[in-house]
Amino acid sequence: MDKLQKIPLKRLVPGLIIGPASWLGPYIVASSLFLPAMLQTIDAHNKVQLVALFSTLAMVVAAISNMIAGAVSDRTKSRFGKRTPWLVGGAFAFMLAMIASAFAPNQWVLLATWLVGQIALNFIVAPMVAWIDMAPDDGKGTASSAYGGLGMALGNNGFTIFGAMLLGQYRLGFIIFGIITFIGTLIAAVIVREPANNIKNLQTDKIVVKQQKNVREMLHIFPAWSTGRDYYLALMGKIFQGVGNFAITGYLLYIMTDFLHKGTQDTQSAIQLINTIMLVFGVAMRFLAGPVVDKLKVLKIPVGLSTLSLAAGALSLFLIRNDFGIMLYGLLAGLGMGLWNSLDNLLNLKVIPDKERVAFFLGVYNLGNTVTQAIAPVLAAVVIASFGYSAIFIMSFIFALIGGILIFAIKSVPR
Repeated sequence: MDKLQKIPLKRLVPGLIIGPASWLGPYIVASSLFLPAMLQTIDAHNKVQLVALFSTLAMVVAAISNMIAGAVSDRTKSRFGKRTPWLVGGAFAFMLAMIASAFAPNQWVLLATWLVGQIALNFIVAPMVAWIDMAPDDGKGTASSAYGGLGMALGNNGFTIFGAMLLGQYRLGFIIFGIITFIGTLIAAVIVREPANNIKNLQTDKIVVKQQKNVREMLHIFPAWSTGRDYYLALMGKIFQGVGNFAITGYLLYIMTDFLHKGTQDTQSAIQLINTIMLVFGVAMRFLAGPVVDKLKVLKIPVGLSTLSLAAGALSLFLIRNDFGIMLYGLLAGLGMGLWNSLDNLLNLKVIPDKERVAFFLGVYNLGNTVTQAIAPVLAAVVIASFGYSAIFIMSFIFALIGGILIFAIKSVPR
């Protein structure tokens, strides 16, 4: 990458903390708490099926919009850089979609606004994660752990603690968290100050070669297995790991009320406890995982082990169905997700098959943060209907375990 595209860690790290927290937090809260709560009010009898329907359609639009967002940002030239115009615009559109969701009179209007929000969300995700590749070569581990370790921990867990307080006012919650996404993303963009890339400093023949390369890329979007083997293994590992995680977190509200038979206050407290524990681990991994990996040059092993910890967490809640089991799940899943979020983007950077299309491949990879949240509820809904709530913990265990096996199968990252 051109030296002009390198960003000092003192600017990049704060942006990689505030940025992902600002889009992921509101999305997690909306998808796991506000949306299920609203659907329960609109149509309680069909709430599980409606969550699955919303998730399925969201998965389709997220997959398409993510690839488009990554591809167009890779080719964008502006005074604000490749990524900033798209992610700021996406954040503004997401805010409007969430505000519209708050006023949806029925499930079909809500579905329409939700899908628009999914499209907008992926125009934040795909360009923003590519900021990691703009870190200095000796600081990419630190940048990755800032994005995943602290930024995504705040998003996944920190926001959920606050969001649980608004369960009874979920329409207001949609509005508040939509505004947070736009303001937080804008602040992150201002802090990072992505350098302009519209300077005409290339010779004509180099431009022609680049244009020819872009045509070939359009004809062959994904590389063959022989070229992209390790990238595909990392992508499949993320999908299995993500389904294992979100099979539980996507139905956490219903698990507490319908499976563990907790009242509203106890449900709120349990959700806050789990997310507080996971937040602590996420913050800890931000300061430990990335710098340790940069120093010891070890990456695949901690990423692989993180999925095993997540699998053990799912099994613990299946075996111990009380407050201690909830706490143990929070500890094991928190450790696993803290490690994973800190390091998985760095692992993907190591196995990207085409360094000229970083945002595209990172964007596709990070569909694991949105698409798996769509796949998991669909699969979980089938499992719940067939075997009951207890079976989703076994499902989570198996999927997380397979995710770890796929990660360990990667060859180009030795350890």
